[in-house]
Amino acid sequence: MINIPIIYEDGEALVIDKPAGLPIEQPRKGGSSLADHIEQLKLGFQRAPQAVHRLDTDTSGCLLLARNPKALKRFNAAFQEKLVQKTYLGIVAGPVAEDEGTIDLALSKISSEAKGWRMIVAKKGKPSVTHWTKRKELEGDITLVEFRPETGRTHQIRVHAEHAFGRSLLGDPVYGNKDARVGRTMLHASALVVPRENKPEIVAHAPLPADFIKLGAE
Repeated sequence: MINIPIIYEDGEALVIDKPAGLPIEQPRKGGSSLADHIEQLKLGFQRAPQAVHRLDTDTSGCLLLARNPKALKRFNAAFQEKLVQKTYLGIVAGPVAEDEGTIDLALSKISSEAKGWRMIVAKKGKPSVTHWTKRKELEGDITLVEFRPETGRTHQIRVHAEHAFGRSLLGDPVYGNKDARVGRTMLHASALVVPRENKPEIVAHAPLPADFIKLGAE
């Protein structure tokens, strides 16, 4: 059983530090998923907590779970109204010239027999906005970048990075290439802030994973 760190807890919310490689939903081909660990995340509550949002299987870090249906509804509304602040760290597979910027590119989903499904930049796609700041140039001509997505489209940061920098995130097999230095797409949900009426906001920070530290991202 994988140990899943809990980085925030109260009566209506949990924030876990999701390990890279653990899918939130059961894969079609079978295998482990977050559902297999829900019992250990009840923490004495009768109800099983439910994931409020999604992280890609490869993405590590902050994942918000609601401990009851009322909280789930409230948190879903906060995401839909763009009130939630999300911060990600990603390693771009190449140099980044500018220090900061905003990527405003609409995204749409396509599917083909040869490549399966993926997201593409499309004028008639859904509006997608990501703010970014260069954090550190790393050895091996790669770059640590902080991403702050305004919207929450599938694969948003991965597609935006590839278009804005001309390089995908390191190790991304869909929008770039696998890389021998890493075993996954290098993206980490490092912080999450969720406002709540009449209650303190949820503030969670997920520590930098070992594979980021190994590449000098500290």
